Amino acid sequence: MTIPVKPKALSSHEARDFKMLIDGRWQAGDARPIERIAPSHGVVVSRFPAGSKADAERAIAAARKAFDNGPWPRMTASERSAVLLRAADLIAARSEELAYLDAIEAGKPISQVRGEIAGSVDIWRYAAALARDLHGESYNTLGEGTLGVVLREAIGVVSIITPWNFPFLIVGQKLPFALAAGCTTVVKPSELTSGSTLVLGEILQEAGVPDGVVNIVTGTGPEVGAVMTSHPDVDMVSFTGSTGVGKLTMTNAAQTLKKVSLELGGKNPQIVFPDADLDAFIDAAVFGAYFNAGECCNAGSRLILHKSIASEVVKRVANLTQNVRVGDPLDPSTQVGAIITPQHFDKIAGYVAKARDGGADVAHGGGTLDLGMGQFMAPTILSGVTPDMAVAREEVFGPVLSVLTFETTAEAIEIANSIDYGLSAGVWSRDFDTCLTIGRRVRAGTVWMNTFMDGTPELPFGGYKQSGLGRELGRHAVEDYTETKTLNMHVGSRTSWWMPQKEKLA
Repeated sequence: MTIPVKPKALSSHEARDFKMLIDGRWQAGDARPIERIAPSHGVVVSRFPAGSKADAERAIAAARKAFDNGPWPRMTASERSAVLLRAADLIAARSEELAYLDAIEAGKPISQVRGEIAGSVDIWRYAAALARDLHGESYNTLGEGTLGVVLREAIGVVSIITPWNFPFLIVGQKLPFALAAGCTTVVKPSELTSGSTLVLGEILQEAGVPDGVVNIVTGTGPEVGAVMTSHPDVDMVSFTGSTGVGKLTMTNAAQTLKKVSLELGGKNPQIVFPDADLDAFIDAAVFGAYFNAGECCNAGSRLILHKSIASEVVKRVANLTQNVRVGDPLDPSTQVGAIITPQHFDKIAGYVAKARDGGADVAHGGGTLDLGMGQFMAPTILSGVTPDMAVAREEVFGPVLSVLTFETTAEAIEIANSIDYGLSAGVWSRDFDTCLTIGRRVRAGTVWMNTFMDGTPELPFGGYKQSGLGRELGRHAVEDYTETKTLNMHVGSRTSWWMPQKEKLA
């Protein structure tokens, strides 16, 4: 059994009321606000404006005006970099406020969120550095009469749509790079977890971002997101969320052939060989499966174990899982928080029930944790899972670990690659040849070797197949928000194509 951490009642809490940011002004919506009920405490903790199509259109118009006529795209790179650095300092100064909002709205452990905010500060500073390194190319080898220059220009207005599972961290993987390139933006956070993004709007105003450069519209996907992904004045869409909604986003963007960047789902394997450092792996397996309650596109939700060690590994993972602390996200000792909504809880439980009915064994957990309030699920281990089961192929997005087995390296690679996703993977072996073979043959955007879910702003992040399009982070992240333009310059007089023929006729 895991260690329960019962939530304490929020006796003195008052729900916080927020407004949207459009063209530098904070505005309330016309409709009844969206009330966010904390998944850990069952009380209303935030109210967000229910943005409308008209709100989204006004935000897009503001961003369009700010890009076409405003100062931001015309600032020097050093000026934009200075603003981003000020924003990073202000984020750090308000880190506790931001961490509380993400913890209470998303049910995330406060200790974890503090780490995410610190990571976001680092990303904003990295993006500020990249702003000054954005450059084009020149070609002086094309002949005496030709000089070629390739420019990189901001792509224009960018719609940024972020999910509920990492509200502040993921907007930090997109927005600072778009700003560094000189773009203007419309941001839509999840209607479940909009608080920290709206506070970010305050921070950016204080940092010196001009009006209209960052607009934040809260509301639902059908009402607000649909406009942001289809409007002709939007030049690019950057979306993180489910693969299903990603496909809809791509369909909407295709109406005007917008550039699209998609970071979508994952069903990420950890492949473990008999010679692995099992002490290190066991810790990584529990962390990879239950970090953020498994509501993580990078979750290590599939263990692909060599048959000779499978029984031992399952037993050891189950034993360590008993020490995981589940419950109140505001308690610093909590490791796994609440499930985002009751509907999502039912979806996760449905996967577990279907796997059990299909012959899988529940080695740990499998049910609800009754902590007196909120919705919590026991970290769950399913052994005896086969590659054809839904729980082994589909993104459960919950604290559920599926265990599969293999005998040969080729079989492990086949199992890993047999699904529609390709976001990340892990391989555990003391043999470098084994790690490199898996690393080169598994179709995933990131392959960790003898570790799992490490990250840094310098390394690109994104997936193969239905895990998305494009990459975030890394030194080329700013370039993703640009277009290239060729300037082909001719030196001296030019002979037109008909001159030789004219002279011949004469």
